[in-house]
Amino acid sequence: MLDPKQPASALAALSDEWLKNLQRTARAVELATRPTEPEIGLSPRVEVYRRNKARLYRYEGPRARRVPLLFVPNLGISRPSIFDLQPGSSFVEYMSGQGFDFFLLDWGVYGEEDNGLTVDECVARILPRMVKKTLEAAGATELAIIGYCMGAPLSACFVALHPETPVRAYVNMAGPIDFSHAGLFARWLDKRFYDVDRVVDTVGAIPADWVRVGFKLLRPTMDISTALNLWWNLDNDKYVEGYQALSKWANEYVPFPAEFFRQWVKDFYQDNKMVRRELRLGGRLVDLGRIRCPVFVAAGAEDYIAPAPCVRALLDHVGGEDKTYLELPGGHISLIAGRSASRHCWPRVSEWLAARAA
Repeated sequence: MLDPKQPASALAALSDEWLKNLQRTARAVELATRPTEPEIGLSPRVEVYRRNKARLYRYEGPRARRVPLLFVPNLGISRPSIFDLQPGSSFVEYMSGQGFDFFLLDWGVYGEEDNGLTVDECVARILPRMVKKTLEAAGATELAIIGYCMGAPLSACFVALHPETPVRAYVNMAGPIDFSHAGLFARWLDKRFYDVDRVVDTVGAIPADWVRVGFKLLRPTMDISTALNLWWNLDNDKYVEGYQALSKWANEYVPFPAEFFRQWVKDFYQDNKMVRRELRLGGRLVDLGRIRCPVFVAAGAEDYIAPAPCVRALLDHVGGEDKTYLELPGGHISLIAGRSASRHCWPRVSEWLAARAA
């Protein structure tokens, strides 16, 4: 009940807040009772190559730069629609708009029939073919590569194994390299407590629901804080639209192939073989020191999936002299999606690449 003794300005502010809460409540009821399915991944593209379930897409754009750009994301976990979320909030759209001939590797969604897929297969067979097809489609003799999340160690391994490949520049965005700094995931997957052989031999492919639970447990209160942020912004149509698009992507978890997961956990999380120069893929030793092209590393200061020291470590192991490190406030996703990414991360990546792979 309004107190008539309160100043008129205070009463007006209180009344305004009550009205906003009523509007928020009405919007919340509308979203709950009449949910809409946002469209994501709308940037025009063509499929230029496929190998089993993996696809290579080329995006439309001015293509003003002669060196094509191959983007290598994570395998499993989630779909690559996060990189092309919505018009105006799309890394793909931004980079294409900057004149880059943008190619994206979509690893695909794997099922039980793909349980034999290994890290070796991805690095030693699929990635070389995707690089070759990128160069052919672009009519180019050189390319630049961006690896994001798990796609960074996978693509870094490829570049290290193939120093003859004409890679003009390499970018690691939030990709784990030194797994001794890999945070909670490294602790959970410690070989003293986690028998990955027993897990894989029992369940086969790691179900999408397991992947979802694993990421939820990293930040158990994240859903609550996300819901609160939505509540306070329910009167902002742009915010709600972005929230719905991000939620659609965030709930599309995908499984891990059995043998890929076994090798990924053992060789990377448990034994940290890549930085210890003990990792062999396709029968060959992976030596990150053979990466001599310019290297750019971007990390999130609050990234709990791939902590900044884990990501930055690439610069300590590559062999080239042109090395740049960018650490920004935020987490794993805020480097690649959202308002902060479009203002602070994407322009820095674009400018750095433009100076080295024009």
